[in-house]
Amino acid sequence: MITGLMLALMSFAASQIIGDNVMRSIEVTPRIGIGEIPSEFSAFRQAGCDKYVNVFGVHIFASPTTPEDKLSHAAGVLAQYLDNDEDGIPDNTLVLSHLVSRNVFIIMPGTEAEMERLEMELVREAGYHFGQDLYGEETKPDFLVDGKINAPNGHYYDGALEEILHPITQHGYANAYPEVFGEVRGSILAKCMDAARGGYFEEVPKGGPKSGYPAEAWYHYTDETCDYGCMVTEYTYWALTSILGTQDFPGRHEALEVEWELNTRERVRTGDTAVYELLTDPQYKFPTKKAPDGNYKPTAFPVTVVPIIAIEDED
Repeated sequence: MITGLMLALMSFAASQIIGDNVMRSIEVTPRIGIGEIPSEFSAFRQAGCDKYVNVFGVHIFASPTTPEDKLSHAAGVLAQYLDNDEDGIPDNTLVLSHLVSRNVFIIMPGTEAEMERLEMELVREAGYHFGQDLYGEETKPDFLVDGKINAPNGHYYDGALEEILHPITQHGYANAYPEVFGEVRGSILAKCMDAARGGYFEEVPKGGPKSGYPAEAWYHYTDETCDYGCMVTEYTYWALTSILGTQDFPGRHEALEVEWELNTRERVRTGDTAVYELLTDPQYKFPTKKAPDGNYKPTAFPVTVVPIIAIEDED
């Protein structure tokens, strides 16, 4: 059974020929729903998926073991990140253009163990390189309901709020505004992160009092498989979701303090003023109005034309 989302055709390719040039775009609407995987994405069927949702041109593929209510929830979270005021129009078309131009996708197996069994090499061979995994087991639709967080302890959290945000910032904002949100040393966002970590580090530092970081650090991520760009992605997630209020509940500060200390909007505003001002700057239209709960209810159903950008090889 499909819950919370409407069945519809989601997006249509469009092109306009001007002289020798082809201006390509897609038309997207806020009508989203679960359906079969379209034939053009057959590589995902071959990899082991059987369900599909298109959200403003961004793809979600799920395996047979992923419950439809969790897939529906993930689609709603994605929609609310992209259309945070829920007026039916993507808030930042430039960011969305970079996402759809890269064929960004979310892939949802039921478990992490199942993810390892999916034939993702078939997906990569078909030309899809900008994906993010999200497991059904970490997707928790009951975490945030009607503006209230329902968490039995500080470790309970909806993984969709993290994993769906990552590609939006990594492939969307970082490419739309490289000097500001680029995940490389020297961008404005990276400078904010360097301050939050107590200095510039290509790798996890050793010897400091906070998981190897200096005493003045308030962001001290320790995953040694995470490179500098990855560290920026994680930093953005912590800061933005704290601003949105989803990290603010009993026991959460204690659960996070080994990695992130500013778990509330006020703590970010006063403790990391630079990133707070950056992420709440209205010109960039980050989703700061409402924490996504997966219950996406657009007030209108307009068609938005999203340009397709020529993407250089980023592998």
